[in-house]
Amino acid sequence: MQAYTPTPVSPILASRLQRMPKVEIHVHLEGATDAETVYQMALGNQVTLPVASLEAWKSFYKFRDFDHFIEVYLTASQCMQTPEDYALMAEQFLKQQSIQNIRYSEAYFSPSLHYGKLPDDELLAALAAGSAAGERKYGSRVKFIADISRSFPYLQQKVLEFALKGQEKGIIIGLGIGGTEVGHPPENFTATFAEARRHGLRVVAHAGETEGASSIWGALNSLQAERIGHGVRCLEDKSLVAELRQSQIPLEVSPSSNYCLGVVKRDHPHPIRRMLEAGLYCTLNSDDPPMFSTSLSNEYLTLAAQGFSWEELWQLNLNTLEATFLSEAEKKMYRAQWQTFLSLENECIF
Repeated sequence: MQAYTPTPVSPILASRLQRMPKVEIHVHLEGATDAETVYQMALGNQVTLPVASLEAWKSFYKFRDFDHFIEVYLTASQCMQTPEDYALMAEQFLKQQSIQNIRYSEAYFSPSLHYGKLPDDELLAALAAGSAAGERKYGSRVKFIADISRSFPYLQQKVLEFALKGQEKGIIIGLGIGGTEVGHPPENFTATFAEARRHGLRVVAHAGETEGASSIWGALNSLQAERIGHGVRCLEDKSLVAELRQSQIPLEVSPSSNYCLGVVKRDHPHPIRRMLEAGLYCTLNSDDPPMFSTSLSNEYLTLAAQGFSWEELWQLNLNTLEATFLSEAEKKMYRAQWQTFLSLENECIF
């Protein structure tokens, strides 16, 4: 793949991308919580941080490499301990989403990283309260996907139990797996995913990010995943590309994350262009926004700077809406909003 030079994005296109109504289906609640909020949680919960000031913590929060990213993520998660912390995280998440005109999100939450801090019912109540407050104040909505951390496979049953309790309360819609792919193949979670499907949970899996095509095959064949988180390394296997093209399994693509983690070289165009040209179903997402110094709006700008047209970016936005686990009635409501926006934009242009 040849290196490239980003092109300037016109102010008109940048403004339109910011204004357009959006949804997001690959963003982590913990990873979407900003450095200052986590720092205040650390102070309140008397958690010792590896730095001594807010400014130093903000600097520590900035991405350096994969190992550092994991250190930041785990350290930040340790700071989140009380019901008030989790409620605040959910409410502030929706505030930030609403600023970008993100109307609905399906956000990952990793119970493995919080195991033993609070009873499940108390933690779920806090997430529900924060989500309700955020929706009331900012008009954006969220449902959660309970994400099994691959590094803690012994907690997968506990995460499933948490997800099922959350499903009963109407706040959790699915089960996923995330974290370090290497050494933790999808096949290790087959039985748990089968049980989740039996109970009506939607199932997704991070795959094809730091591990190759075999991880995606495992997610499809062993877990029967309905969506693939990232999936960019599918291009390494022609037969897998053919399978994904035929099945139209949505791929939750996050360009800035891929650049930061070294999955894609920074001086190369993102492979989402090649994925789309191969007929794959791609959506656009931000993953862990403050940790990667990005936002969903910025992800659209990143692709615009790589030559994506307004029509192509709008189609990615439509793809993401259709890939949600919303009911058909809810999708119909959002489709109408999207169409109203598009009609008004066309009137302004012509």
